[in-house]
Order: sequence, then structure tokens, then C-alpha cells
Amino acid sequence: VQLVESGGGSVQAGGSLRLSCAASGSTLDYYAIGWFRQAPGKEREGVSFISSSGGRTDYADSVKGRFTVSRDNAKNTVYLQMNSLKNEDTAVYYCAAEHYPETMGAALLTEEYEYGYWGQGTLVTVSS
Repeated sequence: VQLVESGGGSVQAGGSLRLSCAASGSTLDYYAIGWFRQAPGKEREGVSFISSSGGRTDYADSVKGRFTVSRDNAKNTVYLQMNSLKNEDTAVYYCAAEHYPETMGAALLTEEYEYGYWGQGTLVTVSS
């Protein structure tokens, strides 16, 4: 499966952006999706995770209440709505996928090593 992120850009603090992760080469119906980000000089970190059905989600504490992950399997696309953006949200955002039907287990995939497919990333810059 190939993943392409879009929707990044420059925004002022307090603003919003919606990132998209479009998949090709395979349907995403049975894939868990994770959003990760890497800020300049920092390690990549997990931001948000969603199960293959979309029924379960989780967020890093730093984005809870501000970011919302969703998916439209009919469009083979996953979204990350980012509101109330802060300077510290500046990073390259990556989506990642792994074949993980919910029948395989109840746990969300939250670690980088659990994902085998990655997009190229999209840059989000938040300024004051």
C-alpha cells in the first residue's frame, strides 16, 4: 500500500489544518492507521491512532482535545483534523499503515515498529 499525506502548510497559532492520508495499491479497510510527527531536532513521536473500522482511536496527551482522527474507507483516506494549533505542533507529519483487522486483537497499534507502510510526510508550521 502506498500512502500520500497532504494538507500541511503554514498557519498561525490557534488556527486549524486538516491533514489527509490517501492510500493506493490496496483498500484500507483492514489497516490500522497511525499519525506520527517529527519536530526539528527531535525524535518521531506518535500523535494519533485509529483502528481499521474507525471504532477505536487514541491520542497523545499533547494533542488530546485538539486533534481528531477519522477515516473514510470508501475514499481510502484517513484524516487528522488539527485545531487550536500551537507552536510546538510544528513538525513533519507522517501517516503509517499496517494490516491489522480488528479480529486480530483489540489493542491499537501505537508504536512506530508496528507499522510497515509509511508516507513521505507533510510539513506543518505553526507560528505566533
